[in-house]
Amino acid sequence: MKPEPSAKQDAQTMPITAVPAPIPFTHPWEYELRFPRDPRGPGIARATLRTILAAHGLDELTDRAVLLACELATNSIRYTPGPASVRLRWEHPVLRVSVTDPSPVFPVQLAPPGPEADGGRGLLILDLVADHWGGCCLDETLFGEGGKVIWFELRLDPGPPTPATATLVA
Repeated sequence: MKPEPSAKQDAQTMPITAVPAPIPFTHPWEYELRFPRDPRGPGIARATLRTILAAHGLDELTDRAVLLACELATNSIRYTPGPASVRLRWEHPVLRVSVTDPSPVFPVQLAPPGPEADGGRGLLILDLVADHWGGCCLDETLFGEGGKVIWFELRLDPGPPTPATATLVA
């Protein structure tokens, strides 16, 4: 006579057939993307952000979130030894996006850039577009690698999206 399988064995061999329901709009969620010091990283972050925000029905925040996240991700790739990461955290009605990199040096707005300048507008854009923003140094002993995190928050206008816009994207 064969011994009966334990519950642990059943869970390991039983096929997963049920797809979980999408997370409700007002429930918190978090995603993170890590990428190397590669000029394609900010573009990959842009596409990933658009996909995540569309899947969660946050189209109203997408353009501002993508603009700011790509600005910060580009600076991480351009001015630090890499890698970098972009983290999205939703706590209704606020989306917080943070970009982490290994450099402890914070960006500083020196002077307004001239009209022909290639750069120097990042903090100005952050001030104008984000509802709130800030940053902090990451302690090497506490978090392992050190560096910094720059974050911004965008607040959604009241009211959840219609059910049709908050569908699961496959």
